[in-house]
Amino acid sequence: MLAKKYEMATAERRWQEFWRTENVYAFDPEADGEVFSIDTPPPTVSGSLHIGHIFSYTQAEMVARFQRLRGRNVFYPLGFDDNGLPTERLVEKEHGLRATAVSRSQFTKLCYETAAKYEADFRELFQAMGFSVDWSLTYETVSPRVQRLAQRSFLELVRRDKAYHKESPVLWCPQCSTSIAQAELESAEHPSAFHWLAFSIGGGEVEVATTRPELLYGCVALFIHPDDKRFCHYIGASADVPLFGHSVPVVADHRVAMDKGSGIVMCCTFGDTVDLEWFLDYQLPYRRVILADGVVDSEVPIIGGMTVTEARQAMVDALHSADLLRRQEDIVHSVAVHERCGTPTEIIPSRQWYINVLKDKQLFLDAADQIRWYPNYMKERYRIWVQNLKWDWCISRQRYFGVPFPVWYCQDCGDPVFASERQLPANPLEDQPEIHCACGGTRFHPESAVMDTWATSSLTPLINARWQESGDWTERLVPMSMRTQAHEIIRTWAFYTIVKQLYHTGTIPWRDIMICGFVLAKRGEKLSKSKGNASLAPSELVQTYGADGLRYWAATSRLGTDSTFSVNELQASQRFLTKLWNAATFALMHLEDFAGSQIDCLTPVDRWLIERCEAVKHRAAGLLEQYEVGAARQEVDQFFWHDFCDDYLEIVKDRLYNPEARGREQRRSAQSALHYVLLELLKLYGIFVPHITEEIYQAYYRDQQTAASLHQTHLAINGTTDAILLHFGEACRSIVAQVRKHKSDRNMSLKEPIAGLSVAAPTAILPLLQEAQADLLACTKSARITWETRKDLTVEVLSHKD
Repeated sequence: MLAKKYEMATAERRWQEFWRTENVYAFDPEADGEVFSIDTPPPTVSGSLHIGHIFSYTQAEMVARFQRLRGRNVFYPLGFDDNGLPTERLVEKEHGLRATAVSRSQFTKLCYETAAKYEADFRELFQAMGFSVDWSLTYETVSPRVQRLAQRSFLELVRRDKAYHKESPVLWCPQCSTSIAQAELESAEHPSAFHWLAFSIGGGEVEVATTRPELLYGCVALFIHPDDKRFCHYIGASADVPLFGHSVPVVADHRVAMDKGSGIVMCCTFGDTVDLEWFLDYQLPYRRVILADGVVDSEVPIIGGMTVTEARQAMVDALHSADLLRRQEDIVHSVAVHERCGTPTEIIPSRQWYINVLKDKQLFLDAADQIRWYPNYMKERYRIWVQNLKWDWCISRQRYFGVPFPVWYCQDCGDPVFASERQLPANPLEDQPEIHCACGGTRFHPESAVMDTWATSSLTPLINARWQESGDWTERLVPMSMRTQAHEIIRTWAFYTIVKQLYHTGTIPWRDIMICGFVLAKRGEKLSKSKGNASLAPSELVQTYGADGLRYWAATSRLGTDSTFSVNELQASQRFLTKLWNAATFALMHLEDFAGSQIDCLTPVDRWLIERCEAVKHRAAGLLEQYEVGAARQEVDQFFWHDFCDDYLEIVKDRLYNPEARGREQRRSAQSALHYVLLELLKLYGIFVPHITEEIYQAYYRDQQTAASLHQTHLAINGTTDAILLHFGEACRSIVAQVRKHKSDRNMSLKEPIAGLSVAAPTAILPLLQEAQADLLACTKSARITWETRKDLTVEVLSHKD
């Protein structure tokens, strides 16, 4: 039987080791039956995990446990996203150096070492949380197998004209010294100023407002709205740029906001994406100002060699000295920044690799309708993102630690030459192509860029399926059953995975997508490793409150909604675990002499408990099929705390303690119901708190069951319920509740007897209530009950004088 107190720490470690040694959660590729496959987000190696990760990863893990409980063959891997810029920035931060300060090989070595250390920590934490992962399925995105698959994906896209190489303006992060994709942009509010500059048109003066005077040398046109009566007469003329003197055309365009600034906009190469659009639409010339390192080109007069910030102030000073600055206005406006470091981005010309996504936007929109989104409104976020795409997906990064492009360039003609399949994974910095260039050239220089980390992690369904590898499971696993992820990476991980999957297999990557919310450090601020606002280490919380304590808390909020976290919230977890242990201790004490076989003749109250349990199982399962983990737990909680503990156990106590007075068959009926319902509760709660439920299962049920672990048992769902029996049970609870209230209002002890009860009840449930009279008399300490028929239940408590 159970000990008086549950020893959390020792029990959790014991059962985690048991699950590992017994392979309780192993996927069986040879087994018949339905496979439920989960595309789990590989955590990025960019710093330690925080409580927000525990929140979202645990909710998805609970889905795995539920599907296993329903008898499905669960494929549940967990990989690590350990290549690319996030890992490089972590290494730079930890070692206090820039990647460019050491050799590429030295820096890459540091990246591998750092990634291995953090991955070991990640794995230890997930295991300490009791995650039912099949660790034999683990992958690393920088491993040779995954590099080979990523390079194979790239080469196939090249062959199908979905990937291409060109020099063009690209989004660029000066801090990270790399190109970035549109999905890596965030908006941030920055203080700035409008500067009204004096331009000359035909001997007259017009004022042009700009927030970026440092780009004045790069001005290539002025734009005016064609309906702007103030300035439309200038359209078609030429304007002289202040300080620098070159002439630029004045052009009409409907994209000009007449109420912003002066109403005349200067187009520079490049201030923002609108400048780029105008540059392309009107085939304007390019004037270089800002370089890849964020410094102004040395050939630019006045500000050459300065940083952007220095150049901005220098230009303001120069314009003021030349009496060309008419006025200034301080503002706060939205600036496009790199999500990884928060640095304002630039647009500069660069040769990069792209995946063509703009031509197939409708294909990607149609795919959204083939996937079930949970919650459904998240699909609209995806649709808005796709509809507003303006750039093809830039997949090359000017960094060190990532998957190399299997490409060399002919030194004679410049054309790319690609690695063969048998060379994969290829490193062009160390290897040579197996073939000559089509022009006959035999001398090559390697591609030094690496792939964007999303170019690899977007392949997770194919990585899991071992696509085009030995033991290919693609036919069995793809589309996968479910993808779980956070809502802020819909535009990246979800979108890019859909793109890759459609291009490679023609199918959607998963049937369902489960979108989790954030845990916020404070209202509106996401917990983030990079922001340093996640001070509560999950490992310390596990040591203090237990894995089950954190897991129970994680199953709280509605799917997709954000929530805040406070350690105080874990007190509810502790109360629940104590309640479950105490309730199980009470039940098992009364089951010591019970053989475990169900009996046919149950009392109405016992039949009601079982029926109520079946209804709860059905509702909770329906919610879990919709990935509403929090709502499912609340459904089970309501049954456990109120129906089972508050009412049923109190109603049947007299039968359990007094078989001589009440009859042994009456006691056996209660034992039978207790035996069944407690096991079903353990199965349901095993989804949320697997350690304590395993402890209870092993202490009593293991010898009666074929399953070596609670988490290898199955949950049978009965879709039909007996409405009359459920109505009867609610009536019993109502009678007990009204007697309790009567005694509480009069400061009476619940054990104090009352003279009697007068109960009127509907015809359908009255016979059941009369059959349960002995239970109700014992529970309420009532001397008698009088019955009558009425449409609605009414209860009157009789005092002794009555």
